[in-house]
Amino acid sequence: MSQFVINLIFVGASFALYIGIAIWARAGSTKEFYVAGGGVHPITNGMATAADWMSAASFISMAGLIAAGGYANSTFLMGWTGGYVLLAMLLAPYLRKFGKFTVPEFIGDRFYSRNARFVAVACLIIASVTYVIGQMTGAGVAFSRFLEVENNTGLMIAAVVVFLYAVLGGMKGITYTQVAQYVVLIVAYTIPAVFISLQLTGNAIPPLGLFSTHTESGLPLLQKLDEVVRELGFRDYTADVANKLNMVLFTLSLMIGTAGLPHVIIRFFTVPKVADARWSAGWALVFIALLYLTAPAVASMARLNLMTTIYPEGTASQPIDYAERPDWIRSWEETGLITFDDKNNDGRIQFYNDVPTYADTAETRGWEGNELTVNNDILVLANPEIANLPPWVIGLIAAGGLAAALSTAAGLLLAISSAVSHDLIKGAINPNISEKGELLAARISMAVAIVVATYLGMNPPGFAAQVVALAFGIAAASIFPALMMGIFSKRVNNKGAIAGMLAGLISTLVYIFLFLGWFFIPGTNTFANTPDNWLLGISPLSFGAIGALINFAVAFAVSTATEEPPVEIQELVESVRYPRGAGGAVDH
Repeated sequence: MSQFVINLIFVGASFALYIGIAIWARAGSTKEFYVAGGGVHPITNGMATAADWMSAASFISMAGLIAAGGYANSTFLMGWTGGYVLLAMLLAPYLRKFGKFTVPEFIGDRFYSRNARFVAVACLIIASVTYVIGQMTGAGVAFSRFLEVENNTGLMIAAVVVFLYAVLGGMKGITYTQVAQYVVLIVAYTIPAVFISLQLTGNAIPPLGLFSTHTESGLPLLQKLDEVVRELGFRDYTADVANKLNMVLFTLSLMIGTAGLPHVIIRFFTVPKVADARWSAGWALVFIALLYLTAPAVASMARLNLMTTIYPEGTASQPIDYAERPDWIRSWEETGLITFDDKNNDGRIQFYNDVPTYADTAETRGWEGNELTVNNDILVLANPEIANLPPWVIGLIAAGGLAAALSTAAGLLLAISSAVSHDLIKGAINPNISEKGELLAARISMAVAIVVATYLGMNPPGFAAQVVALAFGIAAASIFPALMMGIFSKRVNNKGAIAGMLAGLISTLVYIFLFLGWFFIPGTNTFANTPDNWLLGISPLSFGAIGALINFAVAFAVSTATEEPPVEIQELVESVRYPRGAGGAVDH
């Protein structure tokens, strides 16, 4: 049986399962569509939250970025993990106590302003659409390889599948689909990692294998990897970073962006009680940790496997002949995500860091430039092929990668559709809309969001994890401060909240667009996206933390200069901060 047929079986079976669950759990009311009826068990919700949280960025792209950048890119791991803890401790129980369907609804009621709700809707849609671009990018990568189609074709297939089960099932269908997707993605991630850890270190537990001895060389695995990359002009895999400020701001941006992302927050509205929201958060952290503890090992081993594939006899020797390249390189070349350019016409693959400091060494070896370009997003998906694992493992990781991308995409699309239908249409444009009409509006807005995200996903402003980091920065600068001030400050009023959200959102978007193109349109950037051009060395990916500070500062300044919130609002804040139980989510 060919690898393509095996991939089809695994991917097809998983898709049949997801769509079957969506039909079985089809939402028949707005409460089921938005919050799954409000009766999901904490463990079930924890598993669904983990799947919602561990997107294509976590499954596909994070390990690829760590593999490419080493310790410097561990910020993705630290920021996302720390951010979830913030969300679980500071926001989830209090928002559940408030008992509404959506984040804009909370902001609108807490800041007693329809305009505040509108601004929150705008912030939510911008952050969520940016995030969906990253998910669709990751799904396109996975589809293009495992179904052997062009990247854009794969992206469109992903869009159709998401449309079928997300639009049909709403939150009720998405919740139970995400439980299935979590099982698929965690099994798909850990089984190849165990195989590869055994191959390289003899240790079956990948996180321990990372700090074990490399079997072939007898050196510690990370020391062996440092030597390999250093000999090819790359900096040490475990090297420290020079710009500590940017690293701290980027980690902080990811952390508070995590705590402000609406598609995760909305999951805590699906459980019956405040205590269940706390338990859901705890269980989700356990399920997330299973993948996040494994990711650094997967990244390191993928980087070492890639290098030793190109230089099988050691980096000081001749690289492999292009005609003798392994099948996995041939397969990925068909997707365009690996490219080869024989610059010195010797028929061999020179893969190294083509920088001025390595020029003398390259010239001595007769090399005229790096000849192999490898997209970071493929390393996790290609890892089983690089390590020559059985075909069924490759099929499994194909299903897992797609499960990760589609589960988060579905959650984000639900957040977008609820913002449009519940907060915008029912909350402002047509308060008397029927439940059937609101449900139809939610499904139409979700379909439109899928089309927009698919189009933008064809020309993303970075790798999947980098695009997702931009979304986190936008959420960090706009939504997170408003939620924190809404829960923990009785003094912040409607004028302050609106001014803060707008200041944080606009400053962050302008800074991002200056370097990555206006509205992410390629070629429209004002400055080259290089450290030399960044303000104080702060990258566009890190500016969300600065945007959040601007948001807080403006909100408190404007609130101090204007009247206090009404007494009933201050009492509401007091009641939310001391959750002694909660009723069901209110449909209004």
